[in-house]
Amino acid sequence: MLLDTPICDFGWDAPDFTLKDAHGQRFTMSDQLGKHGLLITFICNHCPYVQRIAARLANDCQQLMAEGINVLAIMSNDYEHHGADSPENMKLFAKKHGFSFPYLIDEDQSVGRAYGAICTPDFFGLNSDGKLQYRGRIDDDPMGSKNNRNPELLNAMHLIAETGKGPKEQLPSIGCSIKWRN
Repeated sequence: MLLDTPICDFGWDAPDFTLKDAHGQRFTMSDQLGKHGLLITFICNHCPYVQRIAARLANDCQQLMAEGINVLAIMSNDYEHHGADSPENMKLFAKKHGFSFPYLIDEDQSVGRAYGAICTPDFFGLNSDGKLQYRGRIDDDPMGSKNNRNPELLNAMHLIAETGKGPKEQLPSIGCSIKWRN
């Protein structure tokens, strides 16, 4: 089911969390907040929207990280009923697309629920105080074509890094629904 995200709730305090990646390494959100902010993205392996932007996401995030903006990706889907999103497949997906950022498992789906994640991809740009400043899409084309794209996510995260504030105008992210447990 195609969904889009709500309007950014500027200044919302992002809840702290600790999650493991598919290799068992723990990451805590508050430890990842740097002086330039943090991008948290909810993604999964099987979503065609994520598959379409995965290489771009890897490149854009590598650029952000080189500029001192940290990145965490979270997979909140119920992978017991959607095996393509299993931890083993997360490892393969991350390797295939060259992810240089942690790709975390939200085993009990509590982080996805606490953040109000709606779809994959769903982007949350936080300033250095952990306050939400961006809730939008990777660019102005939800299917991630390479023609005439406006890099919404990169521009927003650069603005947050420079000013602590996100852009007033934001396009909602569009993607597949998060697969919640019943």
